[in-house]
Amino acid sequence: MDTWYRGHRLPAEIISHAVWLCHRSTVSSRDVEELLAQRGIIVSYEAIRLWSLKFGPGYARSIRRKQG
Repeated sequence: MDTWYRGHRLPAEIISHAVWLCHRSTVSSRDVEELLAQRGIIVSYEAIRLWSLKFGPGYARSIRRKQG
């Protein structure tokens, strides 16, 4: 799973947390942008949206596998 993040500026933990926030709660990518900015992580809402499109389906597959 770590190979998914190769070539991205931010660590996998930050990307996965941003995508998790978008998919598991009702916050928008702009809200996630603000939440990360409060923690000192500067990233655009567009990058978060693209991460959600790119990594979201893979997260969903791995969650479905774990649930059985």
